Amino acid sequence: MANPHAGEVALTIDGQTHTCKLTLGALAELEATLGAGSLLDLVARFEAGHYTSADVMALVVAGLRGGGWQGQASDLLTADIAGGPIGAARAAAQMLARAFTPPA
Repeated sequence: MANPHAGEVALTIDGQTHTCKLTLGALAELEATLGAGSLLDLVARFEAGHYTSADVMALVVAGLRGGGWQGQASDLLTADIAGGPIGAARAAAQMLARAFTPPA
């Protein structure tokens, strides 16, 4: 079960629940994947609703890896993510928010 106070988000993929977390390593991977801009730019895009499906995919993959997943982004191309694209975007936004919110 995901612990929101530890920055974790639960995401169900193909019927299996995964714990996602944007660890420092996952954030570094995310920066490298996005290539240009900063994480603050990404946060601003999510806050404004101007994110892309590539942003969502990069965040989901980074969060899954931060949670210990060993897969590749290509593994998700045909995966059934609970809630579809909206569910994935919601989880991605939660990961970003929890990564930059101090624990209570």
